[in-house]
Amino acid sequence: MPSSGGQKKMKQIYVPPETGKFMFCLFFIFLSYCHVCFSELSSNQTSTMIELSRLLNISDWNLPGSERNPCSWKGVMCSRPNNGSVISLSLSGFDLSNSSFLPLVCQIETLETLDVSKNILSLIPDEFVTKCETLVGLKHLNFSRNNISSSPSFQDFSKLEVLDFSYNFLSGKTGDYGLDRLVQLRSLNLSFNMFTGSVPIYLSRSLEKLEVSDNLLSGTIPEGIEDYKELKLLDLSDNQLTGSIPSSLGNLSKLESLLLSNNDLSGSIPESLSSIQTLGRFAANSNHFTGDIPSGITRYLANLDLSFNNLKGSIPGDLLSPLKLVSVDLSSNQFVEWMPQSISPSLVRLRLGSNKLSGTVPSDAFESLQNLTYLEMDNNHLTGHIPPAFGNLVSLTLLNLAMNEFTGTLPPFGNLTRLQVIKLQENKLTGEIPDDIKLLSNLLTLNVSWNSLSGSIPPSLTQLKKLSTMNLQDNNLNGSIPENIGDLEDLIELQLGQNRLSGEIPAPDSLISLTQLILSNNQLTGSTPRFTRNVLVNVSGNPGIKPIKEDKVSIKRSSSGKRKLVLVLITVAIGVSALVAGIITVIVLKPSRRFKGVNNVQVDPDEEGSTVLPEIIHGKLLTSNSLHKSNINFAKAVEAVARPENALYQTMFWSYYRVVMPSGSSYFIKKLNSRDRIFQLACSEQLELELEMLGKLHHTNVMVPLAYVLYSEGCLLVYDFPHMLTLYDVLHNHTSAVVDWTSRFSIAVGIAQGISYLHGSQSSGRDPILLPDLSSKKIILKSLNEPLVGDIELFKVIDPSKSNSSLSAVAGTIGYIPPEYAYTMRVTMAGNVYSFGVILLELLTGRPAVSEGRELAKWVQSHSSQQEQRNNILDLRVSKTSTVATKQMLRVLSVALACIDISPGARPKMKTVLRMLTRL
Repeated sequence: MPSSGGQKKMKQIYVPPETGKFMFCLFFIFLSYCHVCFSELSSNQTSTMIELSRLLNISDWNLPGSERNPCSWKGVMCSRPNNGSVISLSLSGFDLSNSSFLPLVCQIETLETLDVSKNILSLIPDEFVTKCETLVGLKHLNFSRNNISSSPSFQDFSKLEVLDFSYNFLSGKTGDYGLDRLVQLRSLNLSFNMFTGSVPIYLSRSLEKLEVSDNLLSGTIPEGIEDYKELKLLDLSDNQLTGSIPSSLGNLSKLESLLLSNNDLSGSIPESLSSIQTLGRFAANSNHFTGDIPSGITRYLANLDLSFNNLKGSIPGDLLSPLKLVSVDLSSNQFVEWMPQSISPSLVRLRLGSNKLSGTVPSDAFESLQNLTYLEMDNNHLTGHIPPAFGNLVSLTLLNLAMNEFTGTLPPFGNLTRLQVIKLQENKLTGEIPDDIKLLSNLLTLNVSWNSLSGSIPPSLTQLKKLSTMNLQDNNLNGSIPENIGDLEDLIELQLGQNRLSGEIPAPDSLISLTQLILSNNQLTGSTPRFTRNVLVNVSGNPGIKPIKEDKVSIKRSSSGKRKLVLVLITVAIGVSALVAGIITVIVLKPSRRFKGVNNVQVDPDEEGSTVLPEIIHGKLLTSNSLHKSNINFAKAVEAVARPENALYQTMFWSYYRVVMPSGSSYFIKKLNSRDRIFQLACSEQLELELEMLGKLHHTNVMVPLAYVLYSEGCLLVYDFPHMLTLYDVLHNHTSAVVDWTSRFSIAVGIAQGISYLHGSQSSGRDPILLPDLSSKKIILKSLNEPLVGDIELFKVIDPSKSNSSLSAVAGTIGYIPPEYAYTMRVTMAGNVYSFGVILLELLTGRPAVSEGRELAKWVQSHSSQQEQRNNILDLRVSKTSTVATKQMLRVLSVALACIDISPGARPKMKTVLRMLTRL
């Protein structure tokens, strides 16, 4: 019977029972497969990850419900999003100090990448190696930036492709770690450790990156490196390598970066390097290379750095023309001539300073350099006018042409609106300061001192609101000081001395950042400017100004300083008998007397009433600067130190003086206290040789003598007069505004740069210069971010074995003396690192090295064992200003703790400390 509604009857399909069972099985298998596809981690991996979370106590891993899916945890990567298997685990920057979790990680059998960098791990347990060597998929292992001092061999990690142990404290030879068995290794980074021996060459031939910089590797660059045909990066910088660069390196046809800086390499630069078409960066600065630069060396390069060598001859005319070229640094060599055919429009940075270049600078070569941001040609013998084309370098941020023989007027700089630094001092420039300088709205530093500029100071200069340093001294400027000079609220240094300025000094007390005001040797009238904060003021040589005797330089002693001085006087009055106790009292409790005026000076009693000047035996200038040659007068120096009123203060080793030479220039003079047998004979030839060697040093953060005088009563050393305080004064003797973290960090880096330079021997072939008394009182601040390391002469002029003084007199200042000195009695580089670590702690905590009888280093060590306590160590006046400051201060604290390690061998080298700071 037909169905109603016209519907068709469905056809019945017969399925045999056997077929139905088969399809059911297929469906069950499909469901099982989908369960594998869409499930979360296996129970084993889930339980392992939960156990890791418990051990590590990572807050992001312990959120409610997070245990259901570890693939969503920070630093965890799975083979598929939110499921699959764990293939990558990154625990970088978690402040982990306990390595006990590492063997547990090896239970994740699918792991391919493990990153535990940027922690404070000190060791790798053997169990980690024995368990993880079974992980056949493990390819990437990163232990960089920890405190690991020993590590087991990784020879059985046969699948490893990337291994990074940089920034640790590993020592010994690289061959002791089984690296030759890693046959699939493509990238090896062992930089910033303490490895010795030769450059490793028994490695995988698949190697693409070899980084072993900042170690203690010695010997030559092995010829066998040419066998690594896949190499793209070779970094051997900051070691103790000798010999020449093998010409066979030119066979590395895939090489992109070759870094050989800061070694003891010599010979010539091989021409074969110019044939590597992939080579984009070649750095071989701070070595002893000689000869000419080979033609075509920059054919394929983007970056070339050959600074601080002994290269000579002419700079090839085509050196700067390749279009890929971005940066060239040839400073501090012996080049005598340069005549560029053309300059690449891509060039961003050009440094040619401190050579012997002569002649004029071709203007047309600089016509189209719209990308040039940094141009340095200072300390040469360049003549002629400053090229007008320089006024069209619209991207320029720094122009340094100082210490040349440029003549003529200043070119128009109005188009250089990005310019931040102009240094044109010590030339022969004439004419007026152009009014269009007001357009340089980003200018921070203006230095045109020691020229022959005339006219008045343009009032428009006061429109440069960002200006921090203005140095116009020793010109022929006339007229008055602009009335609205007080508008420059960011001004730190204002130097207008030795001109022909007249009129009254405008009220400059609104310059809230000012640290020094130099107005000496003009025709100014009125009163000496006074400030409510610490500002060095020099108005000498102005007949119309009567100086304030009781406060010559407007620096006031803090109330705490007065209390300390009274405490010293009382202590002396009651006759403390123990020499060491007396020394501690003087060093720890006595405030710095730097630039405090005559009334606070303790003068050598033998000098009082002296009228007959001592006989000069020998005097020698150590600087080639013509200005100092004309200003420094040896007879005046000897005469000045014979007059008690010129003394500034005294220490165990030195008496310090400020001397105004006949030219009106002020100099800082240190008189050697030769009564103690600790000092070598002042007339010895060896002393003269050592002092002459010191005079050859040149670093912006090192206080280097300009001249010395040997006379019948001893030895005098002459320096530039530093118009600032010591770091100790600024941190501990001031009641003014707190020094911010930016300035403190800049000071720390500057000190590290200075000490690293003194310790290093690569650039000059000299022995390291050590500092027997390194403390914050020996750090002079040119400004609030420019430190000078002082008293560098002590190591060269004393003989501790002959001293009749106490232990601390030889070892340095209490609180900075490394613990090992008590039994070694030797000044070492590791000891200097310890002292620098204490200075870092002063900058971080705001506390002195010794307070209430307890050393700062020991206090910090006792309060830093727990990570959560470290915030409380910091100077809260600074750390609470921003989270960025707190984070950076904590990182610097880790550096400081490494520096003050009780074991000298565990402390990083100074150049490593510098890198750690600059790469924060």
